[in-house]
Amino acid sequence: MDILDLSSAVLLIIGAAFFLAGTVGLLRFPDVYTRLHALAKADNLGLGFTVLGLVLQAPGVAAGLKLILVWLLALAASATLSFLIARRAFAKGISPWKPEEHEL
Repeated sequence: MDILDLSSAVLLIIGAAFFLAGTVGLLRFPDVYTRLHALAKADNLGLGFTVLGLVLQAPGVAAGLKLILVWLLALAASATLSFLIARRAFAKGISPWKPEEHEL
C-alpha cells in the first residue's frame, strides 16, 4: 500500500466518521433546527472528505473535477434545502428548543 492509497483510506474514514456524527445528531437533537444544523454541517464535511479521498483515486483529471463539481452542487443544495425546511418550520409555528423550558 503506497502513500496515495493510505491517504485516500484515511480521508474516506474521516468522511464516514462525519456522516456517523450527522446521523447521531439527527437521532439525538431535540428539534428540527438543531437536527438540520447537524445534518447540513456534518454531512457536508463528510461528503467533502469522501470526495477528496475519491479524487486521489480518480483515473484522470476529468473524473476528479466531476467529483468536485458534484460536491459543490451538494453543498448548494444542502444549504438551500436546510434554509427552506427551517423557514417552513418557523412559519408553521415550531419554536426553537430552549434548555430552560426542558430542565427538571
